[in-house]
Amino acid sequence: MLSNKLKNYKVILASGSPRRHELLKDLDVDFTIKLKEVDEVYPNNLKSYEITDFLAELKSKVFEKSIEKDELIITSDTIVWIDDIALGKPKNYEDAFDMLSRLSNNVHEVITSVCILNKNFKKVINDSVKVYFKKLTKEEIDYYITTYKPYDKAGAYGIQEWIGKIGITKIEGSYFTVMGFPVHKLYKELMKL
Repeated sequence: MLSNKLKNYKVILASGSPRRHELLKDLDVDFTIKLKEVDEVYPNNLKSYEITDFLAELKSKVFEKSIEKDELIITSDTIVWIDDIALGKPKNYEDAFDMLSRLSNNVHEVITSVCILNKNFKKVINDSVKVYFKKLTKEEIDYYITTYKPYDKAGAYGIQEWIGKIGITKIEGSYFTVMGFPVHKLYKELMKL
């Protein structure tokens, strides 16, 4: 359905995430991947979805000057939000261990924002999901980090990986938002074009 709806656009996904590539492909969207370097820094006063909205839009800004009339740029950002703190991607093993220890036996939010940019419009959408983790042992955390190296993932985990299968007891919201793309909301927005 979407491929027909978007036939007049060259869709560009500005993300290196294999999960986002897979999810957009699953929506039957023809797209190319174009990456531009962005310094992902946000103002300290931002909270929760304000952070992901800001960063998704920031990632789209580097395309604004060069965007063609028929191009549609999609950018996205995901954070884990817990105890009024945003967890991004871990810098190293210790950072990942700290993050997973914080998530263990706790509830957190995963927030993903998407920015859709064209020459004539810009739209930012977001979605939030509650994720419940069981109490993880130090051995489980170590095994996961050592085996899966989750350094490219917000909060140091991928829901679709081993840790999600053994550690997550419940989610309230869209599984795909936790993976990094609120596909149900993205689909709705793209169908409006």
